[in-house]
Amino acid sequence: MTTATQPSKAASDDACCSTASEGGLSEEAAEQVASLLKALADPVRLRLYSAIAARGEEVCVCDIPDVGVAQPTVSHHLRKLRDAGLVDCERRGTWVYYWAVPEALNAARDFMSGNAPGA
Repeated sequence: MTTATQPSKAASDDACCSTASEGGLSEEAAEQVASLLKALADPVRLRLYSAIAARGEEVCVCDIPDVGVAQPTVSHHLRKLRDAGLVDCERRGTWVYYWAVPEALNAARDFMSGNAPGA
């Protein structure tokens, strides 16, 4: 016996199918957000990004606070942040200056707030 509070099978199937095709991330947007989140998922990279972004301006690599790993490892992690588009840099003589790319987190921010980027 079907009660008045249960929707019919046809009605529930229509509702399910109509909402499944709406919204969500496009494949390109999903790749972009995943790349950003992967880059920030490592504790060392998160600390490096935080230290650079907190400055609000460019920072010499020699002025980045110690994050508990050797210099070659810092360089590796900075490269990963650059590849993800989170930071950019410029070499000046023997020093490299890094800065956070302000709009880099927009796709992740949109995703986290429920606005699907590239949908």
